[in-house]
Amino acid sequence: MDSNGAIAAFNRVDCKDFMPVEPTTARPAGPRISLSCCSTEDGGCASTANPARRSAKCSGEGDASVGAHAGHEHVHDHSHGDGDGHDHSALPGWARIGAGLLAATGAELLHLLGPDTWPWHTGGMLLAAVAILLAGLGVYQSGVRSLVRGQLGISALMAVAVTGAFAIGQWPEAAMVMALYALAERIEEGAVGRARHAIGALLALSPDQAEVQGADGQWRSVPATDVALGDTVRIRPGGRVPLDGSVTRGTSAVDESSVTGESLAVDKALGDALFAGTLNAHAELEMRVTAASGHTTLDRIIRAVEDAQATRAPTQRLVDRFAAVYTPAVFAIAVLVAVVAPLLLGWAWLDAIYRALVLLVIACPCALVLSTPVTVVSGLAAAARRGILIKGGAWLEQARGIRAVAFDKTGTITTGRPVLVGQSAFGSDAAHDVALALARRSDHPVSQAIALGLGPQQGALPEVIDFTAQAGRGVEGWVGGERWTLGNRRWMRELGLWTETVEAAAAEHEAQGRSVTFLAERGAVRALFAVADTLRPQAIAAVAELRALGITPIMLTGDHGAAAQTAARAAGIDEVQADLLPEHKQGAIAALQKLHGMTAMAGDGINDAPALAQADIGFAMGAAGTDVAMETADVVIMNDDLRRVAETVRLSRRTHQVLVQNIALALGIKLLFLALALAGQATMWMAVFADMGASLLVVANGLRMLRAEPAQGQGAH
Repeated sequence: MDSNGAIAAFNRVDCKDFMPVEPTTARPAGPRISLSCCSTEDGGCASTANPARRSAKCSGEGDASVGAHAGHEHVHDHSHGDGDGHDHSALPGWARIGAGLLAATGAELLHLLGPDTWPWHTGGMLLAAVAILLAGLGVYQSGVRSLVRGQLGISALMAVAVTGAFAIGQWPEAAMVMALYALAERIEEGAVGRARHAIGALLALSPDQAEVQGADGQWRSVPATDVALGDTVRIRPGGRVPLDGSVTRGTSAVDESSVTGESLAVDKALGDALFAGTLNAHAELEMRVTAASGHTTLDRIIRAVEDAQATRAPTQRLVDRFAAVYTPAVFAIAVLVAVVAPLLLGWAWLDAIYRALVLLVIACPCALVLSTPVTVVSGLAAAARRGILIKGGAWLEQARGIRAVAFDKTGTITTGRPVLVGQSAFGSDAAHDVALALARRSDHPVSQAIALGLGPQQGALPEVIDFTAQAGRGVEGWVGGERWTLGNRRWMRELGLWTETVEAAAAEHEAQGRSVTFLAERGAVRALFAVADTLRPQAIAAVAELRALGITPIMLTGDHGAAAQTAARAAGIDEVQADLLPEHKQGAIAALQKLHGMTAMAGDGINDAPALAQADIGFAMGAAGTDVAMETADVVIMNDDLRRVAETVRLSRRTHQVLVQNIALALGIKLLFLALALAGQATMWMAVFADMGASLLVVANGLRMLRAEPAQGQGAH
């Protein structure tokens, strides 16, 4: 699918917005983000809709959407919701709106300046009718259809208001109201589209074509959907990676910000992972495909965002329930004003009807209903840009209430990869080269860390003969006619090589939680090597940021106490629980919830699954490319940056602020103009400005979430 077709399919809103997304092997279409406005009518896809009607509607109109997602043909429907929402497909283009505004202005001028004679009245009415036909015919027809169905959306209310205004002789206002409404709707459509496209732009990241090496060794450009697992793909400098894979040839730097949110390019060499949608910066790369189209990391991100939009946030559900009652209630009030007020209060009939019509224009809770989804979508998009995949509006809202965060140690606070952090020699000049020769022959992580830490060889390494590995002990082999052993404390004791000198040297490292390996020859230990899992570069800053937000950091780990305490002290964490099995971590989370309140868990998403499930919000760290983390956690941090946890909390607090502001704006403006309308101080065009102006205000305010997050300490609370 080309980018235009993808965005068009993405913009379409139908009943499938609220249905589960089935896995598919085809390249997914854009997320069908719902920004429903005034979707309170029966038969739509709002939560109040009749299930039977919804099912029937989905089996009908939904077919067009399915077809759109399958190919390039699409139905370009900009409606905010089903049925009688703000149906942008009924709106005219800018030229007709402009002509309608000119005609409406002419009608107003004839009414104000022309003589009170029937030719001038007739001319003004004709201009008003032309304005309505140019700017509002589609809206009027949609409103009439909605009234026939008994639905009270904005189109229905506008149709009643315009008809009533014409009937009581307020034809200039009827024309201006319809023209201004069309203008405001077009402006609003563009503003809401920004929130849609903020996430929909993910689709454009993954190229449609891939350069694949055939069996004859020739390179051919084929659709990315036709590339199979194991195929070799070439990515030219400046090109985007079409699918997930691992580097088989070449070295380069790759911009992975679209997936992980990491702003700096990442160096890639033989065996390193590549993700679809990332940008190859410098040199040509070849890779072996490890995930076919539809199953790449980028595909899973898009599906996760789509799923997140299918579940409405708590505030959005509350607003939807309120809106379902609000519009009929105001319609009933308008009827009472038009019929009862003249009888009981002595109002003139035409004056009462006019006030009722103004009430109808104000009645639609569009600003209120738009205030939440635009804000939530913008918040989710802002998070995705930073490599934070939040799997629902509920988690985006709830994260602001986190009071404690429990961190796993290995792979979360630490890198999860052992490195050589210390070494000592006991009188053998050959120790370095022999240790390097033995360590390079072993596939044990500790041996590999020693080999990497000892650095590149200076000249040829000594030959190792009769190399053997002893499970749970170490490795040994003949080097230079001598038997050399590279092993742990247990093996040294079994060989009778443990001395007070070795004990003292080892104890210093073991007190810091390091794993110590010894090199022995001719009945004596010749060197020791200390290996440790090192702290992530951002761990200290991440813990400090959480403390600044009033959140308590805790470490829960299955590692032994000394290693846990060392890592915790280095990161700035005071509370540590070590030697925990996965089920013990789950119990520890439950205890923390009772002590602190809302507790989050940050882990690797695999062996921390019970704790992640128990926590109020689970954060999976370093999850790029892992299905397990995607399934387990509520929030997925696509890179290894622990600071994203605090950033999620700050984003949640900002989202809550904007939601409260939007609801207050929407309700405040509505109540003010309702009071003015009842008092006879509001005109119909003022009512349109009140309704659409409030909608534009809350949309613009919600879109502020797309901006870069303010610096820490500014706007966090």
